[in-house]
Amino acid sequence: MAINITLPPNLQDKIHTDADAIKAASTDYGHIITQNPAAVLFPSSMEDLRTLIGFSFNSSVPYTVAAKGQAHSVHGEAMATNGVVVEMTSLSRNGSNRIVIGGDKASGFYADVGGEQLWIDVLNETLQKGLTPVSWTDYLYLTVGGTLSNAGISGQTHIKGPQINNVYELDVVTGKGELVTCSKQANSELFYAVLGGLGQFGIITRARIVLEQAKTKVRWFRMLYTDFNTFSKDQEKVMEVNESGSGEIPNFLEGQLLMDPNSLDFYPPEDRPRIASLVKQYGILYVLEIASYYDDRTKHSVNKKLHQLFKSLSCLPNIYSKNVTYVEFLDRVHTDELVLRKKGLWEVPHPWLNLFIPKSGIQAFNNGVFKNILLKRNFTKSIVLVYPMYRNKWDDNMSAVIPDEEIFYTAGFLHSSGFNNWQVFDNINKEILEFCDKAGIKVKKYLGYQDKKEKWINHFGSKWKTFQDMKAQFDPKMILSPGQKIFN
Repeated sequence: MAINITLPPNLQDKIHTDADAIKAASTDYGHIITQNPAAVLFPSSMEDLRTLIGFSFNSSVPYTVAAKGQAHSVHGEAMATNGVVVEMTSLSRNGSNRIVIGGDKASGFYADVGGEQLWIDVLNETLQKGLTPVSWTDYLYLTVGGTLSNAGISGQTHIKGPQINNVYELDVVTGKGELVTCSKQANSELFYAVLGGLGQFGIITRARIVLEQAKTKVRWFRMLYTDFNTFSKDQEKVMEVNESGSGEIPNFLEGQLLMDPNSLDFYPPEDRPRIASLVKQYGILYVLEIASYYDDRTKHSVNKKLHQLFKSLSCLPNIYSKNVTYVEFLDRVHTDELVLRKKGLWEVPHPWLNLFIPKSGIQAFNNGVFKNILLKRNFTKSIVLVYPMYRNKWDDNMSAVIPDEEIFYTAGFLHSSGFNNWQVFDNINKEILEFCDKAGIKVKKYLGYQDKKEKWINHFGSKWKTFQDMKAQFDPKMILSPGQKIFN
């Protein structure tokens, strides 16, 4: 049931309450939750955001506000039931350039980027100057503000840290309607709170992103394993090579499960029958995925270092590779998206589960989850990612929560379902979490929702009091990001 709320009269021309605007703001990538806002704001300036939030803050009956970028959440995190959803991408529709590159070789390059900007646009703009951000997500059609509100992880995280660790400065509109510039040096409490803060303390309107010199080409490899222990040891060996000062070769490290003998597009046609046979024999093949960036000047030294690395690994004999451009590699998921869109398989429910798992529990996790839940129940069509990272590449002052051990793994269960059977996958996710709980594996959800406040308190652990204090300081009326259901 919609509730009438009093909105700023000077924003009436930018506030939409029509059915189309409400419908677009009532769903997300998950296609599981539907929650209608009372109104949608299409801002054209920071002042619009300050006005909207400030009006609510000063009202006797505040309304909630949710910033929506690409709404790539899966459980309604970008929604505001009976509140106002802000269509952040509207900020760049007036033609103004919201990606500005600055700095120099001596002090370092950076890009000042609007929070509503897509990472793909940041990539394309910076490459024109021969530069690139250093840390990525696997999918680039996400907003800068959105990923920085979570963490932003990918195969570079074990070297460069998550995206939140590669930011110099932010402009943030707080829950009081104040526009604040913050960094590690100035207004540091807000800076640390907002990064990984799930939108609870402010809306990111600008981020100053770390840049480095860009390479132009990528050698992209996949190696197969039948044994998880050997696979995970080799993943950690690749991380160690990076830590030992090899010049970041390889630049990218991930891994995934190969359980579907029909999902072999990466591999040469003549090898697919043999790989399919191995999948049928073992149930799961573990795929170690690495990539190295190079250009004509560094090509031979990169090949030499990769050759040395491969000699130390214990994968199955064939190593599969592709040579692609830097953009093709970073934008690889978008290629898959276009195929799925053509088949009508993109705008479907996505009951995803993303976890951080301490290294001490990863072997038990393989046996209990990959083998005894996914394989036994024949949940073999989902994309399942698994790869390690270092705790010391994260800044513990930030709001993002990770396991206590120095090495931990991420596991992403990227399910797609029909509209009538997403609960089946959701139940599998619950079973995975129950297994971890019973086995004493202290996992942390990434991008995950919690259905009770007690679970949020448990999730944040030792950070909960700080998180609460920051909420009281920067959003005391609990206006922002109600869809996370942490305080609302």
